[in-house]
Amino acid sequence: MNSRTTGYLFCALAMIGVGSTVVVSKTIAAGLPPFCATALRFAIAFPLLVAIMRVRRARFPRLNRRDTMLVIAQAGAGSVGYTVFLISGMKLASAADAGVIAGTLPAVTAAVAMIAFGERPRAALIGAILLATAGVLACTVRLDDLEGARNSRALVGDALVLAAVFCEVLFILLNRKLSTPVPALQLSALMSGIGFAVAVVPALLEAPWRGHVDSAAIAGVVYYALVPTVAGFVFWYAGAARISGSEASLTTALVPVSSVALAAWLLHEPVSAAQLGGVACVLGAVLLASMDGLVRGRRRASA
Repeated sequence: MNSRTTGYLFCALAMIGVGSTVVVSKTIAAGLPPFCATALRFAIAFPLLVAIMRVRRARFPRLNRRDTMLVIAQAGAGSVGYTVFLISGMKLASAADAGVIAGTLPAVTAAVAMIAFGERPRAALIGAILLATAGVLACTVRLDDLEGARNSRALVGDALVLAAVFCEVLFILLNRKLSTPVPALQLSALMSGIGFAVAVVPALLEAPWRGHVDSAAIAGVVYYALVPTVAGFVFWYAGAARISGSEASLTTALVPVSSVALAAWLLHEPVSAAQLGGVACVLGAVLLASMDGLVRGRRRASA
């Protein structure tokens, strides 16, 4: 297996792990409060990421006051906000719907970047945004809505998952504002450490020890910390080191596919035609956004 193929494989494994977070969050939501689960996730992940840093002889960067505040905001949004909204949403939404919505991240990021940074709208990105929107609508607005048959709780759950996506978008955009670039490993460790510090007080207020401790939910949090958080980091950056960023971004298309497949396999959720249509739209959005990035990268390289 050559280096390029290995790169695609590692990135694909990382994205399948991300897709699985939607399914495991369903189990977590049934047995643990969201802030408690979030704090436990980072309490497990942080020391492991620090251990990896020591093995690789990496150190935390020295940040000025502005960058420190930006990193804290990143952790609050992308680490704590994303996890809390996702777990809260999974109490109400189906895992298949949530997987499609979570897969819109590249297109939503492009849309917000155009609005926030005034980036010039290109045809491929506009198409990606429209397809991503169509994918979300396919899962959230259905014919039975007109007859009042669709549960409003599910719509609230979908909205919470979409809020989680916007938290991740905020994380990405804030990272662009750092004056001192933070290497990926150190950034992941910082996000886990600060994320734990942000989530631990609300977690204590939830007082999880007063109720029944669900072993399945605890196992779900351990999986979330070890596989998507720590192993996902290792796989993603090991893969991204072997292929270009735009090529790596193509593998994000596996997020909605793996989420829907795992929801059907592990949770035995029925997969509707609307959900399959949503997956198709989101896949098209990811491919358009990725190809646009690939074309721009080639233009910069030739220039």
